[in-house]
Amino acid sequence: MSDLLERLRGRGWRMTAQRRVVAEVLAGEHVHFTADEVLARAAARLPEISRATVYNTLGELVSLGEVIEVTADGRAKRYDPNAHHPHQHLVCSGCGVIRDVHPGGDPLDRLPAAERFGFTVSDVQMTFRGLCPDCARA
Repeated sequence: MSDLLERLRGRGWRMTAQRRVVAEVLAGEHVHFTADEVLARAAARLPEISRATVYNTLGELVSLGEVIEVTADGRAKRYDPNAHHPHQHLVCSGCGVIRDVHPGGDPLDRLPAAERFGFTVSDVQMTFRGLCPDCARA
């Protein structure tokens, strides 16, 4: 059972067959599927699942804070189930593949107090960009 499924069950989230299959599709490391990719994978497991159910379930998972919406370079939103483990993203500027990365140190240390303009900073989102091995060979 994935970490996401465990978290949802721990919250008492009503686990219908459709919701379960969406959560199962999102299981794993480095998962950053678009809604259409989630739909295609969910339909392969449960052919009667509807587009509306997938989109509604993704929206609910985001609202619950169990999945993060990731947008990179104006591409389609992607859904990241790694919501409870601090990480940043490495994005291929060629094909758009996204990987979770865990750079060392506290990212807040990269913003000096003089550059915070009085803000109380609560979150940092850094994105590393480059070419994946496949795009670099092309």
